[in-house]
Amino acid sequence: MYKNLLFDMDMTILDFNMAERQALSGALQHLGVEPTGEILQRYNEINLSQWKLLEKGELTRKELKVRRFRLLFEEMGIDIDPKEGAANYEPRLAQGSYYMEGARELLEKLQGRYAMYIVSNGTASIQHSRIVGADLAKYFDDIFISEEVGYNKPDRRFFDFCFGAIEKSQGKPICREETVIIGDSLTSDIQGGNQAGIDTIWFHPKGDKPLSGFAPEGDFPEGMKPTYEIRTLEQLPALLQM
Repeated sequence: MYKNLLFDMDMTILDFNMAERQALSGALQHLGVEPTGEILQRYNEINLSQWKLLEKGELTRKELKVRRFRLLFEEMGIDIDPKEGAANYEPRLAQGSYYMEGARELLEKLQGRYAMYIVSNGTASIQHSRIVGADLAKYFDDIFISEEVGYNKPDRRFFDFCFGAIEKSQGKPICREETVIIGDSLTSDIQGGNQAGIDTIWFHPKGDKPLSGFAPEGDFPEGMKPTYEIRTLEQLPALLQM
C-alpha cells in the first residue's frame, strides 16, 4: 500500500490552462492586442513545446520565458517586444489559483492518511504565489519546485533531491514501493517516476472511456508507460488502496 504521494501541481491539482488564459488575455489587452481564441490557443501550444525543450535540457528557464512570446508574436505578426509580453504576463499568471475539478475535495479526503508532496516544474515565484492564493500548502508535507531544486522533472536528480528531503523529514529511508507520483504529463511526471523507480499514476481526463486501474497496453513512448491511469480525480482514493 502506498504511503507517500507525490502530486504534480499544474493540470493535476491546479488548473494551469485557466490561469494561463486569464493571464495572457490581460497581458495582451494591456499591450493593445485583442486576445482572440486563435492567439490564446497558439500560445498554449507554443508554451507546451518550449517546456518540453526545458525538460530535455535544451532550453533554459530564462530563455523560455521570452522565447515563447517571440515565437507567438512573430507568427501572429504582432509588433511588440517579446520581453514586454513576458513582463506583463508573469505577474498575472502568479494570481491564477484555480483548482481542478474535484481537487480540493480529493486533498481533504487524503490529508492525514498519506504523506503528500507537491513536485512541480514551475517557476518558483509564480508557483509559490499560486499556492498561497489557493491555500494549498496546508494539505502537503513539503513542496518541491524545480527552479529551487536545481533540476527539472523528469531528471532523476530532481527525484533524488526530493527523496533525500523526505527521508530527512521522516527520519527513515524512503520505501520506493510505497511511493507513487500522480500527474498529467507523460514526459515529466510518468517518465520521471519511471526513471526514479516508483509507481506512476497518469491523470488523463481526456481519455475516451472511463478507466481506473492498470494502464492499457498501447503505444506509449519508450519509458513513459504509467503503472495506472485515471480519468477523474475521484477515482484516485480507491486506486491507492489496490
